[in-house]
Amino acid sequence: GRQALVLLPEIALSAQWLERFESRFGVAPALWHSDLTSAQRRATWRAVALGRAPVVVGARSALFLPFPDLGLIVVDEEHEAAFKQEDGVPYHARDMAVVRGQLGKLPVVLASATPSIETLNNVQSGRYRCLSLPERHGGALLPRIDLIDLREDKPPRLPAPGAPVAGAPVAGAPVAGAPGPGASGAGQQGGQAWLSGRLRAAIAETLAAEEQVLLFLNRRGYAPLTLCRACGHRLQCPNCTAWLVEHRLAGRLQCHHCGFASRLPKTCPDCGAEGSLAACGPGVERLAEEARALFPEARLGLMTSDTLTGPDAAAEFLRAVQAREIDLLIGTQIVAKGHHFPHLTLVGVVDADLGLYGGDLRAAERTYQLLHQVAGRAGRAERPGRVLLQTGEPEHPVMQALAGGERDAFLAAEAQAREEAGLPPFGRLAALILSGPDAQQVDALAAALARRAPRAQGLTVLGPAPAPLAVLRGRHRRRFLVKAPRGFRLQAALGNWLAGLKLPSNLRLQVDIDPYSFL
Repeated sequence: GRQALVLLPEIALSAQWLERFESRFGVAPALWHSDLTSAQRRATWRAVALGRAPVVVGARSALFLPFPDLGLIVVDEEHEAAFKQEDGVPYHARDMAVVRGQLGKLPVVLASATPSIETLNNVQSGRYRCLSLPERHGGALLPRIDLIDLREDKPPRLPAPGAPVAGAPVAGAPVAGAPGPGASGAGQQGGQAWLSGRLRAAIAETLAAEEQVLLFLNRRGYAPLTLCRACGHRLQCPNCTAWLVEHRLAGRLQCHHCGFASRLPKTCPDCGAEGSLAACGPGVERLAEEARALFPEARLGLMTSDTLTGPDAAAEFLRAVQAREIDLLIGTQIVAKGHHFPHLTLVGVVDADLGLYGGDLRAAERTYQLLHQVAGRAGRAERPGRVLLQTGEPEHPVMQALAGGERDAFLAAEAQAREEAGLPPFGRLAALILSGPDAQQVDALAAALARRAPRAQGLTVLGPAPAPLAVLRGRHRRRFLVKAPRGFRLQAALGNWLAGLKLPSNLRLQVDIDPYSFL
């Protein structure tokens, strides 16, 4: 007779999850996420407060609904970074769920096939109890994961229009959201390609067997960078230290950090050369263009946050995949979010190394978790699955762990490396980001803060230094990183450091304890 709360990292994309819940329990849960209308949010809030909503499924903010008699919290895919709120008041919904469970003396379930190192450390220290599910649901077998060394199996150039293509793809019409035969680019001209010969052959074989294929590339748009071949000028966001991403389907350049968008210019803004702008690197739209050129009869579908603009669109897309109206699915990380595609037997990861580097202490862990998740889309029913990872570093521990099925050994080694470095969860970190519209003013205040930085045994203050995104939404950003031992009273030290600090109205200081983002 008590209430239950289930937190999902991407509630708006969880139509299949909700269908399975209703089928199992006979009633649909109440929903709470940002895509609800004001009337829907008001109705859910009142139903929760009055105890009329026995189960709520929601995003991280559902933690703060007024449950009168909450009896259980489940955090699904607890390792997901989406549970960390970066803007406004930073908090991690997984950790806040545990706090709420402690305050209410109620059980909390953290569920994941690739648990975070923080959670595993709590298990090993005896704070959490571990329940293992050693087999896949329904007796399905785990897919076989093989590595494709891109240093040896380099993607051959695309064929010119009309050239024969090996393989026997499934006949059918294209679906909305994928570039069609009229799309411009390399697929129509011959040229740079991103699919290796081995992966192409596997796709052709799978399509010929009338099974579905997923190509995964965690990069939205057509190309991450556009530059001038005449002078080398790169098209950059005017508000951020970030390159503009070409979205060819929408006919625009876009910044993925502040949302700035513009049309692709016909001439170089720097040297004025006409027809000199070139797309560099692949995004999912460019990958779809290549797939269209290689497998013109296959029905393509793009699954990204740009093409699925709400719960209804996501539900319709997932229905089309399940109904086998799509043969070749191309997607970013949202395609890995627990979806069940019973006829999908091949997953090809186009750039498995993407995300392994960049100054993030969790880079290897996150890459392993994401690739393990997307690999899990293959062979979820009676047909066995295959996963091919294209990588330039097959010897990397992440790649070796994925290919060898050595999850526990990889996570143990990653935890040991963190412990030796004194990094979370074996140490404490705090990020202080100072930002403002005037770089000199920000630098002056950052220098003043540095002069009064705390000094204590075991405490290290790094910075100030320009953040990797040194300018974001027109604001210059300087970062301090504070490192301390696990038992250190970090919040108290920061409170004393910042006590009495008076910020001008145009400057902001954000403090993030145990940050998940280092941009």
